[in-house]
Amino acid sequence: MLPLAHGVGGRQDLPIPFSAAMTGAVLALLVSFAALGTLWTEPRLAGALAYARPVSVRVQDLVTGPAWRWFWRTAGLLATAYFCLGMLFGPDRAANPTAGVFYVLFWVGLIPLSLLFGPVWRTLNPLRTLHLLACAALRRDHRRGLRPLPQGLGYRPAATGLFAFTWLELVAPERATLPVIGVWLALYAVTMLGGAVVFGSGWFDKGDAFEVYSDLIGRLAPVGRNPDGTLTWRNPLHGMAGLEPAPGLTTLVVVLLGSTMYDSMSNAPFWVRLLQEGPVPAPVLGTAGLLAVIGAVLAAYLAATALAGRRGGAEPGTTAGELAHSIMPIAVGYLAAHYFTLLLLEGQHAIALLSDPLVTGADWLGTAGWQVSAAGTSPAGIAMLQVTMIVIGHVMGTVLAHDRALALFSRRTAVMGQIPLLVLMVAYTVAGLMLLFAA
Repeated sequence: MLPLAHGVGGRQDLPIPFSAAMTGAVLALLVSFAALGTLWTEPRLAGALAYARPVSVRVQDLVTGPAWRWFWRTAGLLATAYFCLGMLFGPDRAANPTAGVFYVLFWVGLIPLSLLFGPVWRTLNPLRTLHLLACAALRRDHRRGLRPLPQGLGYRPAATGLFAFTWLELVAPERATLPVIGVWLALYAVTMLGGAVVFGSGWFDKGDAFEVYSDLIGRLAPVGRNPDGTLTWRNPLHGMAGLEPAPGLTTLVVVLLGSTMYDSMSNAPFWVRLLQEGPVPAPVLGTAGLLAVIGAVLAAYLAATALAGRRGGAEPGTTAGELAHSIMPIAVGYLAAHYFTLLLLEGQHAIALLSDPLVTGADWLGTAGWQVSAAGTSPAGIAMLQVTMIVIGHVMGTVLAHDRALALFSRRTAVMGQIPLLVLMVAYTVAGLMLLFAA
């Protein structure tokens, strides 16, 4: 069974008083806002500067060829088959690695992988590979389905899938058991493959929640691709600034941020007691709580962007989509801080269990004897790292919002219009830190 807590402790673990950490985080945002308003006077992100330094030709030839792509597609299929071995044929016991692999190594592990290497799940995704192989066998163009992908669909399917996963991870009864995980994954696979048959492989780009999750995080990677496919070194902010508004994008990033905030809140003692002792069944109360937190994050964001857009004379409702990309670094910073110790500790445990997927005492991978180690970390060090991750994410979000505002409005209007957004980010910072260190 997966542990309920994802952190190492609470406010007492910080090497400085929690109030000092909170004050420092807020001051970092205020100083950043003042410096941007004074020194950053025109849009500088995206455009030609985003792809100024091509990766070496040798690396280009290695990682852009068909053989490289098919190596990783095959690796994705083999890893999925190995995972299914334990899920379908292993006993439903705590020693089965399925829950740890799914919730920790996969979901959380995609964060550092995507931050380092970009949208890795696009290549590893076994469902995309199966669709590609089926189309090749039938001699059909994998990009074409039975009908064109509707332009107005946008990220809405991915937002729905992301909410479905977070509900499974945080609310669903018996969510660490094999039947629950297996049924959810089967339904998800049928939905994704069905969408690919109807709309073609372009369905995965914005319909597959995990591909979109990896893609959005991967926009902060130091390596990106030019429109012509050339690999380049880049400022991570350029990658995120290139994220264009699309239907459902606002909902998607808010679900990602709001669900992580709910995860922190769900570990708070008052909420645990309410779930255990309240008159309402825990799944019903948990679902209501998850929706309430996501709704509160969305309402605050829509209110702040509406005020910013009104100052700039923008059409009602357009500013939220234009600035949605600025929420992504905040969400990534909070995700990384929230899940850091879960990946560090439970990730090692899951790798150890992976060596015996059928729970027969085998050691197929040679990792069964691994002992969970803190890897030289300390509670104080981890706590400061978590605060730093959150602050960096908020500062990056402030920069992205300011740059996009300069592209949309005049300089004075852009700066003044961002005051509601600054207040929002301060509120997100305070809430995030309080939830993360609630103990």
